[in-house]
This record gives sequence, C-alpha cells and structure tokens, in this order.
Amino acid sequence: MDVILLEKVGKLGNIGDKVSVKAGFGRNFLIPQGKAIFATAANLVEFEARRAELERVALGKLGAAQSKAEKLEEMASVIITAVAGEEGKLFGSVGPRDVADACTAAGIELTKSEVKMPLGAIRDLGEHEVNIQLHSDVSVAINVIVSEDLSA
Repeated sequence: MDVILLEKVGKLGNIGDKVSVKAGFGRNFLIPQGKAIFATAANLVEFEARRAELERVALGKLGAAQSKAEKLEEMASVIITAVAGEEGKLFGSVGPRDVADACTAAGIELTKSEVKMPLGAIRDLGEHEVNIQLHSDVSVAINVIVSEDLSA
C-alpha cells in the first residue's frame, strides 16, 4: 500500500514522502491518526496545495517539543515514592504512566506515550534513566529516583 506522509514519522519518512507500507499499518494507524493519506493522483494534488501549511505546523510542533525538552533538562530528575520490601524490591512497579504523572506534577506536562522505558517497568528502589520522546527528532533522558514510601 502506498501512502503520502502528512507529518514526519520516525523510521519511515518526512512530510510529503511517498512510502510503501503494509496495508494494516496504513489503514489502522497512519490514516486514522492523520499521519498519511492514500497515494492517489487526486490526493497528491491536494497535498501539494497544503504542503506549506503542513510544514509550518510541523515546525511549530518541533519548536514546542524543543522548548519542553529544555525544561526537562533543567529539571534533570523526578522523585517517585513506592512501597518496597526489605531488599529494595517494589511491591508492584513504576511504569510510564507513573513517570508521566510525576513530571506533570512537577510542572511539565507529559503523556504516557512520550515516556520510553528501554528496560521495561522499574521494579527496584534507586536511580533509573528513562527516555522521553517528545518528537521524532527530540529525545531527552531524565533520571527517575524511586524512593521508599515510609508512610505505608
């Protein structure tokens, strides 16, 4: 299936690229999310008419992501408390939603989908590095400090 990308998609292409993708990926993700349109002659003409507007919007999103990345770099770390056992193992885990909620509470609004945890959920006390993917071109690493909740 051939599609025309309406925004930059990581590991796939930039705005205006005509790419060939699997049918399910195109129909179930790219087109419903507004990231691509079918590559027909009529859609190609329509895209060329909107190209400047789409590039301006993409540049705005990139600028917003870079400013949020600067704020995250200034913050450097976030502290999350969790109930743990004697050996430092958590009862449960700290996942992307917990990290996003902690950053939002610190004043930088994040969504769960922006938090990338390369080793999966955090299950131990201590300091862990977590990647925040704000844009396909903007990624920031922050430290998540998991401390024991003494009130439990």
